[in-house]
Amino acid sequence: MGFDDYKIVLYRNQPEGWVAEIPSISGCHALMPTAEEALIELAEVYPLIEEEHRESGQPMPRDTTEIVHA
Repeated sequence: MGFDDYKIVLYRNQPEGWVAEIPSISGCHALMPTAEEALIELAEVYPLIEEEHRESGQPMPRDTTEIVHA
């Protein structure tokens, strides 16, 4: 699975800032001042986590995120 295969959750972190995260991958999140910056940062965090999984011989988690109400 690649970055584009995962669902991303984007939400406002009060009082200032945005969080972008891939809920299916522990620790795969980014907190930035704008939504756009959070998404860009998340795209940079993902390969680092993917590399950690590869080096440890563990597969990347399946995306089990379900959007119930948006």
